[in-house]
Amino acid sequence: MANVARTGEIIHLNVGGKRFSTSRQTLTWVPDSFFSSLLSGRISTLKDETGAIFIDRDPSLFAPILNFLRTKELHPRSVNVHLLMHEAEFYGIAPLVRKLQLCDELDRSSCGSVLFNGYLPPPVYPVKKRNRHSVAGPQYMSGRTGPVERAPVRRSNTMPPNLGNAGTLGKMLVEEKPSGHVADPGMVRIICGHHNWIAVAYAQFVVCYRVKESSGWQQVFTSPRLDWVIDRVALNAKVMGGSIGDNDKMVAVASGTEIILWAICPDGNGSEIGVFSLNVPVEALFFVGNQLIATSHTGKVGVWNAVTKHWQNQDVVPINSYDTAGSFLLLGCNNGSIYYIDVQKFPLRMKDNDLLVTELYRDPSEDAITALSVYLTPKTSDSGNWIEIAYGTSSGTVRVIVQHPETVGSGPQLFQTFSVHRSPVTKIMLSEKHLTSVCADNNHVRTWTVTRFRGMISTQPGSTPLNSFKILSLEDIDGLGGCSAGTEIGPYGERDDQQVFIQRVVPDTDKVYVRLSSNGKRLCEVRSVDGTSITAFVVHECEGSSRIGSRPRRYLFTGHGNGSIQMWDLTTAMEIAGKVDAKALGGPTEEELLELLDQCDLALTRTPDMSPRRLLHPLQHPRHLHMQFAVTVE
Repeated sequence: MANVARTGEIIHLNVGGKRFSTSRQTLTWVPDSFFSSLLSGRISTLKDETGAIFIDRDPSLFAPILNFLRTKELHPRSVNVHLLMHEAEFYGIAPLVRKLQLCDELDRSSCGSVLFNGYLPPPVYPVKKRNRHSVAGPQYMSGRTGPVERAPVRRSNTMPPNLGNAGTLGKMLVEEKPSGHVADPGMVRIICGHHNWIAVAYAQFVVCYRVKESSGWQQVFTSPRLDWVIDRVALNAKVMGGSIGDNDKMVAVASGTEIILWAICPDGNGSEIGVFSLNVPVEALFFVGNQLIATSHTGKVGVWNAVTKHWQNQDVVPINSYDTAGSFLLLGCNNGSIYYIDVQKFPLRMKDNDLLVTELYRDPSEDAITALSVYLTPKTSDSGNWIEIAYGTSSGTVRVIVQHPETVGSGPQLFQTFSVHRSPVTKIMLSEKHLTSVCADNNHVRTWTVTRFRGMISTQPGSTPLNSFKILSLEDIDGLGGCSAGTEIGPYGERDDQQVFIQRVVPDTDKVYVRLSSNGKRLCEVRSVDGTSITAFVVHECEGSSRIGSRPRRYLFTGHGNGSIQMWDLTTAMEIAGKVDAKALGGPTEEELLELLDQCDLALTRTPDMSPRRLLHPLQHPRHLHMQFAVTVE
């Protein structure tokens, strides 16, 4: 022990520049700790000029640790429990670590907070079938139909009986990794909701659940395991007109250029409707009514018509944004124009080569339309709705255009212009009371108060500026940690109600912030009940029960790295916030942000890339584009 600085049994320490003196007995009463290794010579020591052992750690955190070793008591109110636990783990003081864990977990539970509404464990991994779902190979035919493959279906309640199989997903994935580059095929990539259903996409299969008030959430469909990684998913839980079969539901997934569509029958069995190709990468997949739509920024629109059962590809100019209103699909395009398609009439022709794709409006500056939001007011006359459209452009301009029911023939009129963004607008939302826009500058948000007269927008001379804030959200730079389609910030919610943003600051975190879209204030924060990272999320409103007075409820669904789904009751969060003023906090505070950033490698993350080079097709110039329509009916 010659290399240990001591006078008798007194040990002199220099911790981060501050001197401490204590006894050998005090330092070593916890077996197998940092100090027992240090004083036994198993760890090499450095000494300062006085001969004291130098330890390069925080002295302010060492003081309560030394006090615990002396008295075996802890006073957690005087310290930061999280930081102290980190130090106690470094020094290997197991009794102190355990006490601090209990303090840290006092307000946390595997049963979650009052907002925690349910838990769906990871589904059983479907067996791989010899199927034709491979991007490669001539057998992959657009619109092909043939013998129907029955997907394996397992019914379950909220907590399935075979909970032991929750680990099966992970075990099988270790044995057999899928093709394609994905960090963890067992994690949730995308969640989408429709009515009382949700669809959950994993790397190579999709699972559908439905909820009933009496029986809870039930798993009703599992797709076969595919040969490629799912990038997009769409769900239609209310098929109108019985075009597929009475009460059938549909779910679709896309990867690269390919799309697979299934029908889900009332008894939970599923059947494949078809395999289709857009011929270019699918960047948006959604339903308008019971018609499946796929779009690509390269200028392609694909439509599967539920009546004719045909898949049809359409060439248009490069597409940057879209929104839907009733049976109408609106496209914001690179040439500064907004086009609309009546999807119900899409396959019909007025005459040869004259499809029902119509230019609705052209931006005065002919800037690319990078974000689009349509607000349909209640019917004001026999002639139809008053239509309001807010859109954003590649130059950062935000405009509002309106169309009277009585002046349908003359097209929308420019109503307002805002020039407060200096980066391309990436999202926009026109709702009952607010106009919200987001630009590419680290998700910078601007909001305005909108006034209405008899339900119609009437803000004059201009909307009232309400707030300006950022929804910082870092992404994996290699894209292997998740799917960008599963972590859209929003805004989410019905347009006649308060909407919210969801903020996941760093990729590998178990916490998200729910913020009011109008002012950025924090509605609540949600933390995974099992400590797993949140890899996908969506906000969805489920219909109320058939009981009189029952109203829809809004939920946040979070998907996790272990494959589970956790549900959170945002309706209750809104009610609680309404009784007491919403917290002045927005997203993470500076301290919370630094704590989150400590958990990730900034070299491996990036802020959302919504730069003009991504928004604009590189081979097209807005002023030299012409509409080109080509139809393929298969």
